[in-house]
Amino acid sequence: MSWRGPTHRVVDGERIDGAWCHVWQWVPYSEDYVVEDLYVFADGAVRCEKWLDLEELAESLASGWITARSPWAPEPPADVSKWRSRNPEVCTPDSFLLEVIDKIEELGGRTTVRDRLMEAIRRYRRERTEASRELLRAAYLGVPAHLRVYALGDMDRQDRPLRILLTDLGEAVDGDGPVVTAEMHREALEYFDRGDESVEKHEEWRAVVHADDRDGPVRPALVSQETVYPRGWPETPGPFVLRNDYPVPVEFGGRTYPSVQHAYWALSAAYPADHDRIRAAATPRNAHELGGRAARRDGWAELRAGVMGELLRAKFGQHPGLADVLLSTGDARISYTGFYEAPYWTDGRDGQGRNWVGRLLELVRSELLVARVSWPTGE
Repeated sequence: MSWRGPTHRVVDGERIDGAWCHVWQWVPYSEDYVVEDLYVFADGAVRCEKWLDLEELAESLASGWITARSPWAPEPPADVSKWRSRNPEVCTPDSFLLEVIDKIEELGGRTTVRDRLMEAIRRYRRERTEASRELLRAAYLGVPAHLRVYALGDMDRQDRPLRILLTDLGEAVDGDGPVVTAEMHREALEYFDRGDESVEKHEEWRAVVHADDRDGPVRPALVSQETVYPRGWPETPGPFVLRNDYPVPVEFGGRTYPSVQHAYWALSAAYPADHDRIRAAATPRNAHELGGRAARRDGWAELRAGVMGELLRAKFGQHPGLADVLLSTGDARISYTGFYEAPYWTDGRDGQGRNWVGRLLELVRSELLVARVSWPTGE
């Protein structure tokens, strides 16, 4: 069982992030379990066929109406050594409920059990006192039992370094493992030291290979919204000029088109007569509708992104005022939205669109900036 996402729901206009996983739900009329999706959200809401709060989820888990462990999974052998076993502990109703609560905290951007565990490890390494060790023990035991082997993210050692640290000198780890010595405690602490060194080296390496990435916060995305102006487009240029239906002539292939929208759909047409009729359409929307009804030229699906890129280069290259508007967006991501154009071009809701117009606008913006730089010095 693993969590999947992202998902969300909207409450009073606010997006509430969520995640979901498979569970098994008891169906009385068939007297059997079926796989069901369990959704959890950052505000604590839970849904498994019906809406539940955490108390109701706890009751459903305790009664067996919902189970996170396959009903047909064999029981683990009772005589297996806990120290030698590499399998996680069995997922019980109580431990799964703790996992759900922790997932809700994670979705809400709050402190998780792993966050508390990592902080307790850092504290114990700074202050090797019995009080810090007890805090570490409490943080470790706060991790849902079936997830503890994954707590350190180490597939080889699993959580053994922690189990060693939390075992008193002279005692056997897990009751059936090796007897802990001072040397074993020292090696466990060195394990975390090596982990820090590895993280530092990785950060240094990433700083080198990602040296061209932007420092500091990224500018908020610019959302280019589909807007209708019944009284005509505003006279002063603004972000609306980024739209493909903005009426500005575009020269391409030796011909002039009233807008990018006219050019795109005319060029998509398989027959010259359709091309000319679309080009002469009264409005960009008329051009779009005529183009949608015309036969498409062969290979258009492979050509369309390149054609759109060339049309946007022509539009902003031929109109410096529009280029200034595009350049004024800086390095902001451009989210090109709308219902009238295909999801291939737009940034649809729930991440469904591919936003190719927005991406091409960002590329043209960078190309316009490159053209204003003196090379090779970059001054």
